[in-house]
Amino acid sequence: MRSALHWLKLALVWLIGLLLVWQLWYFGCVVWWKWMPPGTTSFQSQQLSQLRAKNPAASLKRQWVPYEKISVHLKRAVVAAEDDKFIDHEGFDWEGMKYAIEKNRKKGRVVAGGSTITQQLAKNLLLSGNKSVFRKAEEAVITLWLELLWDKRRILEVYLNEVEWGEGVFGAEAAAQHYFGVSANQLSAPQAARLAVMLPAPRRFGKTPYSAYMNRRTQRILGRMHYADVPK
Repeated sequence: MRSALHWLKLALVWLIGLLLVWQLWYFGCVVWWKWMPPGTTSFQSQQLSQLRAKNPAASLKRQWVPYEKISVHLKRAVVAAEDDKFIDHEGFDWEGMKYAIEKNRKKGRVVAGGSTITQQLAKNLLLSGNKSVFRKAEEAVITLWLELLWDKRRILEVYLNEVEWGEGVFGAEAAAQHYFGVSANQLSAPQAARLAVMLPAPRRFGKTPYSAYMNRRTQRILGRMHYADVPK
């Protein structure tokens, strides 16, 4: 009995140690990426694996561009569509989360997320798309680190460069070229709004970017972009 208890305690110590090392790895990545562009993110690796299961020669469309070379229209459109309190919150929009929970309860299914841009970035950079309590806890911790160590400009810069915009399409530059044949800094307000409304389900909306629903959503975001605050 004592031997079994000893081994149980030892296993628990090892488990805690491994979790701490894992967290330190995440923390180190966040610190490094404060200045350096991330390589292929966790989410991008998963998507590439799925694409290569169908086509072994598949690759991702992605190209890093600095913040100042991304159209201000796209910055405003994404904030207006995804996180209109981005400048003011510290990583979590509690009112937005409460609204999403209530809306999902009324619909009886998940129709709203409530995640901020920082939360989405935390998930995309280091975590999987699997929904679990443990993953949400990890997401919350990484979100706090991002808000503590990075400024809002850096958070939005990395988000716009790493977010998915269609099957195998990642980042503002690749999206601008894929859908409109222009660079990210040349996007017009209507083009930026249309890209922004794809973000909740980019692989689905990317196939029908000019549907009646997308046209209505684009006009709605166009009307809100003027009021969106973005980092200079």
